[in-house]
Amino acid sequence: MNKANPKYSPRRVLFFVSAVICVALATLGIVTPVLPTTPFLLLAAFLFAQSSSKARKWLLENKVFGSYLSNYYNNTPIPLKQKISTLIVLWLGLSATFYFANPSTWLVILLICVGIGVSTHVCLLGNTKAIKEKILYKFLLKKTHNKHY
Repeated sequence: MNKANPKYSPRRVLFFVSAVICVALATLGIVTPVLPTTPFLLLAAFLFAQSSSKARKWLLENKVFGSYLSNYYNNTPIPLKQKISTLIVLWLGLSATFYFANPSTWLVILLICVGIGVSTHVCLLGNTKAIKEKILYKFLLKKTHNKHY
């Protein structure tokens, strides 16, 4: 009995094709303010890990995406200059959408909410541990302070 090559199983092919689509969407997300980059890259890394170790290695060592994923996995802070340029591109893109597309009121509200969410995410990237520690420290300090006095 001749079994099909597991290297080309339907599951692996589906995961590989899905990963390629995610990389394409992440690439679009770099230049479009509303389409997120990070979730598509993380999903692509997962899908490549399930389908092709070579493709996963390519993604993690890629000139554009490699350091981005590495920094995200390691919670490495993004340089302030990069955060500022990211936020400028985001809000210029959203402003251009408002000006040229003349969207309805509900779409403007939705895009502003997306812009605020993405801006918050960008500002917190790499700083979440420090922020959590500050909040926890203040909370514990307040609790301790109240117990002793």
